[in-house]
Amino acid sequence: MLTYRDAGVDIEKANEFVRFIKERVKKEFNLSDFGGFASGFPIRGYKNPLIFTTTDGVGTKLMIAQAMDKHDTVGIDLVAMNVNDLITTGAEPFLFLDYIATGKLELRVMKEIMEGIIKGCKEGEVILAGGETAEMPDFYPEGVYDLAGFCVGICEKEEVIDTSGIKAGDVLIGLKSSGFHSNGYSLIRKVLELKGIKYTDFLEDFGKTVGEILLIPTKIYVKEIKKIRKHVKLKGIAHITGGGIPENLIRILPERVKAIVYKKNIPQNPLFEWIQKLGNIEEREMFRTFNMGVGMILVVDKEDTDKVLRLSEDAFYLGEIREGTRAVEIL
Repeated sequence: MLTYRDAGVDIEKANEFVRFIKERVKKEFNLSDFGGFASGFPIRGYKNPLIFTTTDGVGTKLMIAQAMDKHDTVGIDLVAMNVNDLITTGAEPFLFLDYIATGKLELRVMKEIMEGIIKGCKEGEVILAGGETAEMPDFYPEGVYDLAGFCVGICEKEEVIDTSGIKAGDVLIGLKSSGFHSNGYSLIRKVLELKGIKYTDFLEDFGKTVGEILLIPTKIYVKEIKKIRKHVKLKGIAHITGGGIPENLIRILPERVKAIVYKKNIPQNPLFEWIQKLGNIEEREMFRTFNMGVGMILVVDKEDTDKVLRLSEDAFYLGEIREGTRAVEIL
């Protein structure tokens, strides 16, 4: 008799993974009802709430995790890419869901991913509300998986960040990144391929292997942004992801103003200099591909500059807003 398992789908293994998730999530997020076809959560403490949603993945960084057989940090990345987008709106993360697709369900690997997702949710102060694990033999090769994340956030209508108020004289504050985060990995992998460098190669200057460097997880900024917003009105927040500073900062600029970014003010991160020299990449291309050490950019009134710099040890003066054609200039 032919079974589903004969076709490559192991239901018992999937059920064991589901049981593992239920136990971990109920413990970490204090949920009594979890694991049905859908989850419901009450919205309390809001007078005029707005809901915001995001969805994102980790990109080809997953290929490095799979090659290194290290899977926990990409779970953190998955949460980070979503909650960091969400907090730019003024909303606070409320619920997170994940989707994991793989050719063959390997429990050890899936559990590592889930531990990373849980760690990311705790850091991002968001509830892991549910998810889906799809075992798809013949679609994904063995040892390959893909991840997608979905986040829901809430805020009062009057707390939504209105970027139309950004004006000449405002100041740009940068928040340091932890490294490449989850963008630019197709270019990184191409450079390594052309140079014949392996993920297991040890780099003396960094004290780590190439793979370990590339799997440094994306920094989660939720707590930092919440702390700053308690004391300072933020006029705009840009999450620096694919497209770098130019393509992401311009998204929050109103017409008739431009952003001036002083690259000399960005704290040096040797990772970016390493990949630039290794691949002989032009500076303009670097800024269009990587975050260059800037994970978030905040726009504040000039008089709030010192206050923000005191509130966050990772904050630094990055530039200013001037009158002019809507653009981002890196000087």
